[in-house]
Amino acid sequence: MAKRLRDYGLQSERLLWPTKGPSHFEEELGADELERALGLTTLEKAVRWAQTKSMWPDTFGLACCAIEMMSIVSSRYDIARFGMEAFRSSPRQADLLIVSGRVVHKMAAPLRQVYDQMLEPKWVIAMGACASSGGMFNNYTTLQGVDKIVAVDVHVPGCPPRPEALMEGIVRLHEKVVAGVPPAYEIRGVSS
Repeated sequence: MAKRLRDYGLQSERLLWPTKGPSHFEEELGADELERALGLTTLEKAVRWAQTKSMWPDTFGLACCAIEMMSIVSSRYDIARFGMEAFRSSPRQADLLIVSGRVVHKMAAPLRQVYDQMLEPKWVIAMGACASSGGMFNNYTTLQGVDKIVAVDVHVPGCPPRPEALMEGIVRLHEKVVAGVPPAYEIRGVSS
């Protein structure tokens, strides 16, 4: 006897109707073929997938890393394939902050203000050695890592990192989002 979709655990009012015969799709394909043809998922997984396909970056370019960051929108690297070609000039329209270059203490307050104005959920990529750890500038003017003022999700190493490295960081961030890893500010919190 052919099994119905309700025998496979699919619970819907139409399928649980006791006097209803097999649907047109079940008669034509059979339950096994129909199950292979359907894409079933949860709402949480669908939302996470959609978030990775529509991240809008807000750029905070401060030094030489910003030039490398700008090149990812060129045809050679084509960030549009990730749905990220729309670099936002307003933090209220962005959910990804790419901090590229050295952050001096004077720019820490504006950076934090931009971060606070961003939509939630929000993610941060620290691009380059200077944004990640202060780089070669171990002095009183340079912030020794942007993670002192904002929660960083992905660090992209290099001085300056190539556009391929930033693309790799973006791919790693997308993998974290799809896997359900919460943003860094939910895990570690943000210093005030």
